[in-house]
Amino acid sequence: MTSTTLAWFRRDLRLDDNPAWAAATARDKAVALVVLEPALLAAAGPWRRRAYLRAVAGLDRSLRSRGGSLRVEMGDPAEVVPWLAVEIGAEVVVVNADVTRWSAERDRRVEQGLGRPIEQHWGTLVHPPGSVLTRAGGLSKVFTPFHRRWSERALPEAARPGSGCVVEAPAGSTLTEVLGDGLSAAWGEQDAAARFEVWLDRVDSYDEERDNPATDGTSGLSTALRFGLLSPRGVAADAGAHTPGRAAFVRQLAWRDWYAHLTFEHPDIDRVSLRPEYDRIAWVGGAAADAAFEAWKAGRTGYPIVDAAMRELAATGWMHNRLRMVAASFLVKDLLIDWRRGERWFRRMLTDGDIPQNAGNWQWVAGTGPDAAPYFRVFNPVVQSRRHDPEGRYLRRWLPELDRLSGKAIHAPWQAAPAELAAGGVRLGADYPAPIVDHDEARERALATYREALTG
Repeated sequence: MTSTTLAWFRRDLRLDDNPAWAAATARDKAVALVVLEPALLAAAGPWRRRAYLRAVAGLDRSLRSRGGSLRVEMGDPAEVVPWLAVEIGAEVVVVNADVTRWSAERDRRVEQGLGRPIEQHWGTLVHPPGSVLTRAGGLSKVFTPFHRRWSERALPEAARPGSGCVVEAPAGSTLTEVLGDGLSAAWGEQDAAARFEVWLDRVDSYDEERDNPATDGTSGLSTALRFGLLSPRGVAADAGAHTPGRAAFVRQLAWRDWYAHLTFEHPDIDRVSLRPEYDRIAWVGGAAADAAFEAWKAGRTGYPIVDAAMRELAATGWMHNRLRMVAASFLVKDLLIDWRRGERWFRRMLTDGDIPQNAGNWQWVAGTGPDAAPYFRVFNPVVQSRRHDPEGRYLRRWLPELDRLSGKAIHAPWQAAPAELAAGGVRLGADYPAPIVDHDEARERALATYREALTG
């Protein structure tokens, strides 16, 4: 008697080195499913939604290359998964687990509808939650010792697909309706693997070039990892750590695991400061804060490095990691706007946006996390701009109205002489905004506000 397994793909849209898929294909027959959830699609901004749907189409392409196809349904998984399991006679539903409170509640509801547990694996992290612990048996609240223990652990074995039959499960009209012509623009694990191979030719210079936004000094793999087109275990294994650049790159995977492990223990990471005393901060609110927030989102703050980063985010769904820190610091420290507002905006707009990484990094910048930048660390946007984009190449790409300014003036146009602004065709307040806040004054205000919260 043959057995059928339902493999429900979520943020693990690949077949290679996928523990859940390996478990499904170790049995007789496997049916692959993606549930398009209206609530998630609505919450995602246009760039992440497009990336996700292309990745779903890429998974279907991978399955068809193996003689199967992807079953796609639109709706609530708590209704769809139990119904489909009955329809195909699936004895088991397998997934790769996730760490957010939302996913935990979703899986609980699905299990309730199934009347039995889901078989859970871990294919979205290098090491799963609970596997990297201090000698006392807990999760380190400081990254450096976590990274040390993380690095000491042997990598898990690669998960190879089994020999079970992959069942053709026509997608019907749902995938076509959602993607439209986007079906021809499938983006799958083969594309991500090809990009990773190109990156391996450059990774050795990562530690030297990663902070310059004008160069191609980062991997550009964060979105592929977000949707599981690459195995994080496989990336760590193939990159290795035998050069400074490779070690620095793999260290980023440890950060990724650490934030996921923190989220597993603190599922409200996007709503509550991990150091509770910081929830006493008197953030600026009201109409003035709303206007400043809108200027920040639109790239109209008058600080070129912040504005260029925010315009790139709006236009592409991506932002360089160094600039994420600068833009986040500006919102939290210069504008004194609650980090949660910025976290939600980044998560909506970034193609790689997800709760653990996004909220963890925002708490790091805001100084509210367990291993955060000290609250008195305030990124100076002009210093950061001159240090990491000295010639203004990145600024000119996204702020063409400033292109004729000199390499010095472009970082802080309000400091340029009137004659230089005129020669560059820049009228502050007309062609480009004047700064909406004085950085030095804003820094002192932020420090005073933080000190009051911590001593109050």
